[in-house]
Amino acid sequence: MASALLTGVKYSDGLTVVGISMCTAVVCEAISWLLIYRTASYKSLKSSIDKASKKLETMKTTDSNSAASNLLKKSSKIKKIDRVETSLKESSRDLSMFKFKSGAVVALVLFMVFGLLNSLFEGKAVAKIPFVPIKLVQKMSHRGLSGDDMTDCSMAFLYLLCSISIRTNLQKFLGFSPPRGAAGAGFFPMPDPKTS
Repeated sequence: MASALLTGVKYSDGLTVVGISMCTAVVCEAISWLLIYRTASYKSLKSSIDKASKKLETMKTTDSNSAASNLLKKSSKIKKIDRVETSLKESSRDLSMFKFKSGAVVALVLFMVFGLLNSLFEGKAVAKIPFVPIKLVQKMSHRGLSGDDMTDCSMAFLYLLCSISIRTNLQKFLGFSPPRGAAGAGFFPMPDPKTS
């Protein structure tokens, strides 16, 4: 059905999956904009995180520049830094909870699209990988495909790669990426130096 649109093209199945992934990313970002990014509470949380992260950054840089200051000033400065850090953590937590409601709707949309694509391309290779991937990746890239050609790529693997890359870049392009000082802004947030 969906691949019938591109039957004359050599890479029609793969292009169909990439195109649907792009459309899904746009729809998900539109939902996020409606539920999150246009609200005043999101904008105030984002600005407070930005202000707190800039303030924390300047406090830490001035702390390293004034190494000759006495012990009393250092302890008060450490207390101020701790207060700014806790404020930043609280704002980041509030922002994460605020984004949770949109996350549920977006997850529902993604599951529905994945189910549709799975029914359209079940057991069908949609792309060729130009190399033989390692065993762990082979299990993901060859999921649901028959045959021993490990360079065949299943719809699930291609859709996963496209969704991750397209949606992340679309968020950056539209300016919807998390504030740079937000805790957990990426997959691998920086550890807290006090706890280690």
